[in-house]
Amino acid sequence: MKDPATKYNKLIVALSVIIPLAVAALFGIKVDVDLPIFLPPVYASINASTALVLIMAVWSIKSNKRKLHERLMKTAILLSVIFLMLYIAYHITSDSTIYGGTGIIKYFYYFILISHILLSIAVIPFVLITYFRAITSDFKRHKKIARFTFPLWLYVTISGVLVYIMIAPYY
Repeated sequence: MKDPATKYNKLIVALSVIIPLAVAALFGIKVDVDLPIFLPPVYASINASTALVLIMAVWSIKSNKRKLHERLMKTAILLSVIFLMLYIAYHITSDSTIYGGTGIIKYFYYFILISHILLSIAVIPFVLITYFRAITSDFKRHKKIARFTFPLWLYVTISGVLVYIMIAPYY
């Protein structure tokens, strides 16, 4: 039997490649615009909210509240898209902040930052595959991959908040 999500495979691959490349390319662009708000605490809050929504979504599906789970997952995806737009807006209008910590905490910060960056790229196809398996009612395979997607996505959201907390004093 053909995978119902097969028709989405090209879209999943395209988005999984285009999103990280676009973000990387946009880091080279600087726009001289003063934003009306300092965005890092805003998008860190969105990351924290996404983490809470993901936890509530897992609880809802384990409680057989499928419709709630579906709404929460769509909310998590929407929050992630909003995060990405604000993250890009900040980085194309602002200079990068150098982490000023020293000693062992510096290595801890860079470990979290690098793992956050790498896993934020890796999570994209996981989220898309998991989502498309759900919307095509391939729930057996959806559940199988969601077991990997959830902790990966949760780590990305929580580590993003930690990165913000650790670098905030140096803004």
